[in-house]
Amino acid sequence: MHLRLVRSVLNSMDESGTFQCVVHLPNNSIFLQQLEQLDSTLQELIGKYEQELSRLAKGYVHGIEDQDSQTPELSHVLESRNPGVTVYQYDNPAFKLLRLELEGAQELATQLKASGGVSGATDLLHQLQNQMTNASLTLKLLVDSDRQSFHALQEEVDILEGQLSECEREKEQEQSSRHPGPPLAPGSCVHGGLQKVGRPLVVKLNWRGLSYKAGAWGRDSAPNPASSLYWVAPLRADGRYFDYYRLHRSYGDLVLLKHYEQWKMGYGDGSGNTVYKNFMYFNYYGTRDMAKVDLSSNTLVLRRPLPGATYNNRFSYACVPWTDIDFAGDEKGLWVFYATEESKGNLVVSLLNDSTLEVEQTWYTSQYKPALSGAFMVCGVLYALRSLSTRQEEIFYAYDTTTGQEHHLSILLDKMLETLHGINYCPWDHRLYVYNDGFLINYDLTFLTLKQKVPGSPMKKPSGAPAPSKPIKSNKPKETP
Repeated sequence: MHLRLVRSVLNSMDESGTFQCVVHLPNNSIFLQQLEQLDSTLQELIGKYEQELSRLAKGYVHGIEDQDSQTPELSHVLESRNPGVTVYQYDNPAFKLLRLELEGAQELATQLKASGGVSGATDLLHQLQNQMTNASLTLKLLVDSDRQSFHALQEEVDILEGQLSECEREKEQEQSSRHPGPPLAPGSCVHGGLQKVGRPLVVKLNWRGLSYKAGAWGRDSAPNPASSLYWVAPLRADGRYFDYYRLHRSYGDLVLLKHYEQWKMGYGDGSGNTVYKNFMYFNYYGTRDMAKVDLSSNTLVLRRPLPGATYNNRFSYACVPWTDIDFAGDEKGLWVFYATEESKGNLVVSLLNDSTLEVEQTWYTSQYKPALSGAFMVCGVLYALRSLSTRQEEIFYAYDTTTGQEHHLSILLDKMLETLHGINYCPWDHRLYVYNDGFLINYDLTFLTLKQKVPGSPMKKPSGAPAPSKPIKSNKPKETP
């Protein structure tokens, strides 16, 4: 640093771009000696600073080769100089080095200001300190901007990693579906549980028309049905009263609407119907009674109350009214889904004696029935659905009645229209038969092999849930002539 005496120009810049300032010095050798000492001290401090800067620069060059070791070192230096300032590990090392240089220059200016007594030099140092303060603020803004860019980049990386994981999961599912092993025999449970649901196949509109949005349909849900019977049971336009149904002896007859039998019922309630061993089971209108009709003669052969079950739309499925009592069949037998006041509206599953409608065993789940959009049974495992949108459902919950364990899962099911009114599973062809706002839809089900079986995380048993009931003894069934 060189000081020059300029008397005629005040704080200006010459043609070469050199900044000039006026220093008024008295004609006194003592002050000149002090200025020389100040200049000597300045040169000494500059030398020490350059040595320190050279040492740090060498460390920075080494850090370019091994940034992981350099970053903590610079962070340690900054933290030691500024104990109250948090240093982030992802800060750019170049910013850290600049910060060290500025701090070194500020320390140098402070020492010069403390050791000098000349007013002109003090003003100059004050200006330099202000400039260094501005430079520090600019550097801080740059660091903050770099940190925000790092956060944005990290979020993008997280999103990409999530998409990659989803692609890997879908690829695994696709590979499993391409190599599913030998096809399941009709009525077989030799598999590791439900894996996925196929695309919806629209068979046709129900035979009563588009106004009949609620109802149920399907095949005989016994594992070895006596015939290839198809049944369709639309409710009245009010979505509650079950009065007519049709039987078709083959799929072709159903599609072409020929060779069918049409029967009048007159006392069904809701769309919880199912057919098991050539008998139709449903909720008797306005009661908690279960009803059994012989399809060969359209005769009501049995009617029995379901103990504790609520009715008259007390705990129906979400957006599917009058489904207090919902029947299902699978490889293990005839089942009924309902809720009780004792279960506080949570879904209850009971295994029925299909001859007498006596409850043989009951299981209590942790799922609030009005929050579900439907349920079905496969090989003694309850699967529950919930609506994700007007075009998609999720099978999100499973309850294994063999082990008593509940599990979370996520299997998506696409739908053509908004509401699934009746869901029935057929063990013979391993398909779901769904009544979707008046349209007859079916879905192919794919199952894991036993080697692929991966048990889900068991859920805690709901607090306050009653213990599974023992077989209930009952009086002789009330028969209807």
